[in-house]
Amino acid sequence: MIYRFRVILDNDTEDDVFRDIEIRESNTMEDLHNTITQSFGFEGMEMASFYLSDDEWNQGEEIAMMDMSEAGNEVRMMNETTISDVVHEAATKLIYVYDFMNMWTFYVELGEIVEEAQGTDYPNLMYVHGQIPDQAPEKTFEAEEEENFNEFEDDIDVDDYSDLDFDENWN
Repeated sequence: MIYRFRVILDNDTEDDVFRDIEIRESNTMEDLHNTITQSFGFEGMEMASFYLSDDEWNQGEEIAMMDMSEAGNEVRMMNETTISDVVHEAATKLIYVYDFMNMWTFYVELGEIVEEAQGTDYPNLMYVHGQIPDQAPEKTFEAEEEENFNEFEDDIDVDDYSDLDFDENWN
C-alpha cells in the first residue's frame, strides 16, 4: 500500500509551505525523513527526529535518527522502524524536526492510503506549494509574547502559611 502524506512547515507567515508525498508503507521512517528533506531542498546532513502526535499536535514518543539516549532510555530508530509501525488509520499525525540548531518543524499527516500505481516510482513528490524561507521560522512562546511578563508577580507571600491546611511545623 502507498501512504500519501501532507508535510506542512510550521510557519507563522501568511504563506503556506507544504509538500504532498507518496511513499510505501513498508519503507522506513529514515526513508520518509530522506523524502521530506529532499522535497524541501535540504541537504539532509543535519540531525532530525519524528515524534508521534495526537489530534491536537502534542508531541509524543521520539523516533530518532541516531541513538543519543542514555542507557535504559531506549528510543526507536528511524532506520529500524517501518512507516506502518507508527502510522495507520488510528494514528495519522507526526511532528518532524529537522536540524536541532535551527528547529525546522513540520506537521506530517497521513491523508490517504491507496493502491500502488503501476509505472510510478516511490517515493513520489506529488505536489509542491510555497517556497521554504531562507531561515527557520522563529518559535515564540506565550510568556515571550507578553511584554511585561514577570514570573514572580503573582501576589503570593511564600512565607504566609495562614491560608494553608497543614501545620508548618509538622516534622
